[in-house]
Amino acid sequence: MISFSTSKRKIFVLDTNIILHDSSCMNQFDEHDIVIPIAVIEELDRFKKGNEILNCNAREFARALDALTGDRIFNGGIPIGPGKGKITVCLDREFHDKVKVNFSPDKPDHHILNAAYHIACEYAFDRVFLVTKDVNLRMKAKSIGLMAQDYSTDRVQAPADIYKGTRVVEDIPAAVIDRLYVKPFEMDAALLEAAEPLLANEYLVMKNGSKSALGVFLPYTRSIRRIDTQVSYGIRPRNAEQCFAMDALTNPEVPLVTITGKAGTGKTLLALAAALEKRRYYRQIFISRPSVPLSNKDIGFLPGDIQSKLDPYMQPLYDNLSVIESNHSGKSGSGRRVKELLDEEKIVITPLSYIRGRSIVKVFFIVDEAQNLTPHEVKTIITRAGEGTKIVLTGDIYQIDHPYLDSRSNGLSYLIEKMKGQNLYTHINLEKGERSELSDLAINLL
Repeated sequence: MISFSTSKRKIFVLDTNIILHDSSCMNQFDEHDIVIPIAVIEELDRFKKGNEILNCNAREFARALDALTGDRIFNGGIPIGPGKGKITVCLDREFHDKVKVNFSPDKPDHHILNAAYHIACEYAFDRVFLVTKDVNLRMKAKSIGLMAQDYSTDRVQAPADIYKGTRVVEDIPAAVIDRLYVKPFEMDAALLEAAEPLLANEYLVMKNGSKSALGVFLPYTRSIRRIDTQVSYGIRPRNAEQCFAMDALTNPEVPLVTITGKAGTGKTLLALAAALEKRRYYRQIFISRPSVPLSNKDIGFLPGDIQSKLDPYMQPLYDNLSVIESNHSGKSGSGRRVKELLDEEKIVITPLSYIRGRSIVKVFFIVDEAQNLTPHEVKTIITRAGEGTKIVLTGDIYQIDHPYLDSRSNGLSYLIEKMKGQNLYTHINLEKGERSELSDLAINLL
């Protein structure tokens, strides 16, 4: 039995994917009330076994809900905490006529929809909201007059406004630029007279007519250091942004780096080259990417052993290693060295689900396609970092393969916005495609 007050507090009915996305979601609705349909509990029960982040979120939410209720029953709802509303579990009901005539009772989503519709009939349609990351379910809800919305707690601003990590500063006095070309190749940041305060580890393109210089703002010394083109393991940056990325990737004082950009801008290639160049400072190089299920099936459905299952997901990483290998072949046997490092497990290509629960010490850890991670998954990865570990996340925030993420709610966008300005963090957005002239033309026109 549901018994909420007649006040104007909103009632949010949560879909299963909200809980799987964020196990702490019950604390994100301020003073408003929350309803969990029994169909959601049933679905969570199917997710409770396993090592994936979804399984962990299902278990964590169930434990939190159990701890909140204690010995009490849900009759009338359980207060979530000071300044919060109540939470209750809604039992299944006979399908409402308006729901039944349009939607089959065979799908759990429709049972959630039916529960929300009954509650709206009792408490007013302008007060009840179905919260789901499933776009189609939101459309179904709206089609029968029920308000529905996405989970917006961890959404960031419009992608075009996300921090780029670089800025161009025009009309710099020639004498100021000249200072960067004499030892110690640094200058006081106050000489720049930037219109807006510089952020920690922000990269700069400084111009004055025909003179220019590339630099980075160092937060500890409040100075600007000149950036040169740096070749790593045979890979030479081809533009200013790639020079910035290579500097960030090889800087031992910055343990967290994110690199964004469209396909062909060199994100993964630069990260791998930097890792190989600096491998003597690290115990291992970990390379991973989210294995986004195909047709909602986990990699366990694929044939073969674990390596065979991973190969379709990890092949782009092997492709980049092959480029580095061929680019560096003939130079003191360095091409063969990449294969040796793989065989000796100095380079480890692994699924992200194997990372959870580990403490990763003295590892150069590259996470490719990080835009397919949730904010909670990104937090889980970064909190694994032990002493001497560097974490690099690369991705394209406009190319999302995850069914319940978009350019504003994915973990990579969330990380960039939350971490910008921190001394231990650097972000670079790569603008220019360098894969090939044809590739760049296709990306821009098709």
